[in-house]
Amino acid sequence: MSFTIRNAKKEDMPQVLDLIKELAVFEKEPDSVEVTVKDLENDGFGEHPAFHCFVAEGHSKIEGIALIYNRYSTWKGKILHLEDLIVSQSMRGSGIGTALLDEVIKYAHNLGVKRINWEVLDWNEPAIAFYEKKGANVMRDWDVVQLSETGIKNYIAKL
Repeated sequence: MSFTIRNAKKEDMPQVLDLIKELAVFEKEPDSVEVTVKDLENDGFGEHPAFHCFVAEGHSKIEGIALIYNRYSTWKGKILHLEDLIVSQSMRGSGIGTALLDEVIKYAHNLGVKRINWEVLDWNEPAIAFYEKKGANVMRDWDVVQLSETGIKNYIAKL
């Protein structure tokens, strides 16, 4: 199957959300997706977009996405965060993941960032092998830290 990598459009967001939900099922978190199509449309295509998204399209269907946004490192300066690189299960191994990662890396290079960051689950060995094959350093000695919306509210209530 041939596919095209392109910038996402607002009208792609329903299919993007479908892939996000597919990833949540794969990551054993099927009920954790709270974002809506409207959120994606508003947050990605407003006056100050919160993210940029590339899609892999084949036969008028989006088969993969790479969603990224800018960050800043106190050690390095401008960096890019790859929130998710998702390829539909039926298309894994087709080259879509590589093509999307290539596009992200070209985009980051053109921005002049010093680093690209992302996370991968420690049990997702195929993804880890893929990233390491591409030259990424999977840092197994770092832990991801998050404060949920409820945690934020509880924290504020104690101030």
